[in-house]
Amino acid sequence: RTPPDPDDEHRLGPTRLRDMLAVAVVAGALMFVLARYHYGKFPTLPWIAGVMLYVLAVLLVVIAFLVRARVSAGKVGPGPGQLHPINVARSVALAKASALLGAIAAGGWAGLLIFLLGNRRLDVAVSDTPAAVIGAIGGILLVAAALWLEHCCRAPDDPEADATASADPA
Repeated sequence: RTPPDPDDEHRLGPTRLRDMLAVAVVAGALMFVLARYHYGKFPTLPWIAGVMLYVLAVLLVVIAFLVRARVSAGKVGPGPGQLHPINVARSVALAKASALLGAIAAGGWAGLLIFLLGNRRLDVAVSDTPAAVIGAIGGILLVAAALWLEHCCRAPDDPEADATASADPA
């Protein structure tokens, strides 16, 4: 067994869905507790806040398809008409930040939705429920779009390394 490379400790890896789920659960629990004790002080929930998550998700999907097309066509490099590698790295950073934002939003809206569904006797809770549903779904879609963008930014496998590995029987 080979010892781990010290550089692997600081290596950027793919975003794990379980990490996003953990963030969403913590955000949901915090929002539920906050709503339970301070809901009367909340303003009416703006549904446009949830809609903005959909807009961000659509933008990430568009960027993902553009990056994917360039990467699969081998048009990544510093030359004209190519996607610069630093832009791919920026897209990965955008994807990771957006996944975290989506997890926080999905969890927060879901925690609020759970509180609202438990208080259906209040008219204001009934009127706030659609905004919470829109926000929770928007957060989930943002996480999915961010993970898709991150996936599209992966470098294709090196064909020379694959050829060497298949030719070497040991």
